[in-house]
Amino acid sequence: MKKLALHWKILLGMLLGVIVGIVMTNFDWGMKFVQDWIKPFGKIFINILKMIAIPLILAALIKGVSDLKDISKLSRMGSRTIGVYIATTVIAVSIGLLLVNIVKPGNSISDDTRAEMVENYGGSTTKYKDEAKNQKESGPLQALEDLVPQNIFSAATSNRNMLQVIFFAVFFGIGLILIPEEKGDTVKKFFDGFNEVILKMVDLIMLAAPYGVFALLAALVVESPSIDLFKALGWYALTVVLGLAIMIGIYILLVKIFTRKNPTFFMNGISPAQLLAFSTSSSAATLPVTMERVTEHLGVEEEVASFVLPIGATINMDGTSLYQAVAAVFIAQAFGMDLTLGTQLGIIATATLASIGSAAVPGAGMVMLVGVLGYAGIPEAGLALIFAVDRPLDMCRTTVNVTGDAAVSMLVAMSIGKLGEPKVKDWDDNYEK
Repeated sequence: MKKLALHWKILLGMLLGVIVGIVMTNFDWGMKFVQDWIKPFGKIFINILKMIAIPLILAALIKGVSDLKDISKLSRMGSRTIGVYIATTVIAVSIGLLLVNIVKPGNSISDDTRAEMVENYGGSTTKYKDEAKNQKESGPLQALEDLVPQNIFSAATSNRNMLQVIFFAVFFGIGLILIPEEKGDTVKKFFDGFNEVILKMVDLIMLAAPYGVFALLAALVVESPSIDLFKALGWYALTVVLGLAIMIGIYILLVKIFTRKNPTFFMNGISPAQLLAFSTSSSAATLPVTMERVTEHLGVEEEVASFVLPIGATINMDGTSLYQAVAAVFIAQAFGMDLTLGTQLGIIATATLASIGSAAVPGAGMVMLVGVLGYAGIPEAGLALIFAVDRPLDMCRTTVNVTGDAAVSMLVAMSIGKLGEPKVKDWDDNYEK
């Protein structure tokens, strides 16, 4: 009997999690049982993935940069990576604005439903508004200042400091390139071995992935708000999901045009990472799996993947940026506001810039959204309107973020001649035809 592929196991775990969650909602004790005896396993799974995110980035980036052996290669790869990431983000925000102006989901929100949701979820928006306020009060160069850590050991204690860790890793890798090869050989061998150990840890962790996503989905279902609120926001959610689906289609098209790879090859190669991103809502937690799938199943050489993907997990938030555009205009529509073309063009710029440096963890999009709402003059209380469905949409947009990271890594690898045959073929010999 053929062994069940990993992505099918993960999908089965997700399905069973939803079924168990639905069944448990029919019992008075069901929610507490899931929260006490099932949800902790999901949290453990996320924690162990986050645990190795910082070591993975340090090892992979230092190895990737030092393997270039030439500063000019680093400059060329870096400029192309950042350029493509920014371009895809602008495309994503533009698609979101186009769809929300066509569908106009805000017109379907009644005054009674709006009042109920503000009452139920208003308190949950406070922390996001406080964090966004602190960001707004900072100076124009605060983002640049925050890029450089005062202490790398302190920065490495939190996944929210991913950019600082990336800065140190790239800086360290450049130092290895610039010293004589024989003097840096011992250090390079250490990080090569360290990287291999971390990747093996990823393999071990993925054995538990189906059980982890089962626990996460079961908990999500039993903790969801009432179904009436979801129905009231159906058009909004549909608009976001439609935009995200279009964005995935654009990634597939770009991969097809520039790398000549079959869409089935790309989607099958990255599907386990997509399903994990959907379950965890965290690009950082999914990063180890994304790197394994891109290098082993999509043919991107490690020196490219170890440079492009950690940066992408931090600054490439296409799905989140698209959601922000839809959410901002949706909230404006719900409050009866008419945004001008100039304001909506400003939303494109604001959402694009806000995505750079955003924490690759669940809920980061809400913090970024407050900044976008503030720019457009949209009442921040509107956050309560979308909070009920933010979690499932967060899962969807994280999937798009991870898919975009993988697609860009293939484009960059192709542009510098570092895209080869995959080490593991998921299909038969005709998989690329």
